[in-house]
Amino acid sequence: MSEQEAEVRSRLSTPLLAGAGLALLLALGALIWCFGLSNHLSIAEKQLAAAQAQNAELARKQDVLSARLSATAETLGRSVGLTQKQIDAKTQNILAAQAAQLQVVKSQTLQTAKLAEQQEASAKQLGAVASDVSSVKTDVSGAKTSIADTQSDLASTKAQLQRTMGDQGVMSGLIARTHDELETLKHRGDRNYYEFTLQKGAKPTLLATVKLQAKKVDDKRSKYTMIVSADDRNIEKKDKSLDEPVQFYTGKDPVLYEIVVNTIAKNQVSGYLSTPKGAVQPMNAPSSN
Repeated sequence: MSEQEAEVRSRLSTPLLAGAGLALLLALGALIWCFGLSNHLSIAEKQLAAAQAQNAELARKQDVLSARLSATAETLGRSVGLTQKQIDAKTQNILAAQAAQLQVVKSQTLQTAKLAEQQEASAKQLGAVASDVSSVKTDVSGAKTSIADTQSDLASTKAQLQRTMGDQGVMSGLIARTHDELETLKHRGDRNYYEFTLQKGAKPTLLATVKLQAKKVDDKRSKYTMIVSADDRNIEKKDKSLDEPVQFYTGKDPVLYEIVVNTIAKNQVSGYLSTPKGAVQPMNAPSSN
């Protein structure tokens, strides 16, 4: 072989080798790409399968949820219907209660009106009573004045009452010289008092448990003589003076009696008999008040 042929062949084999190498590289690249694509496809298929399974689970859950929602909606519907019935019944009850309350209010209004009329009538009656009370107050005021005057008179009379020694040497109680003073003594309530008027020569007069008889009367000298009958014996009280306490004892347990003559007229004497509160009194004894 000549050098030219060898050179020509060398020139011709170089591109071929280059093309073969390139083809080999392309083939190797294609093989690598195919292998990578196969791996990607396998992963994609797995992902697709997982996605499909997830979609199926979601669909199942959606069906369950839909069933639950349907049941809940049905239950809610029944509940709403029942609640509506309850609301209607409650409304009717409220309306009935309001009607009853309105009736009560009307009744109370009528009662209030009647009460107002009664109060008006009572006010008129109270006015009349107030007028009567005013009149009574006026009368009471007058009565108080009269009572005050009486009390003043009593006070004046008490101031005039005196104590003196009796004919038995015993200090007498208060002596009344007039009828008014005697009334004062009666109101004190310390003793019993019996008024008398004796005529000269008349029969004895019974007072309490004793008898009194005027034996002599000397109006000029204001003297008198009296016979006192007590405990089945006669006691002569001779020449006694006006307003002099004439004393004697009588009774099972002797107690002091007193006679005071405060008026001496012609053939007549007047005065009173004073006995202790505990002295025995017969059923027919005159009252001391």
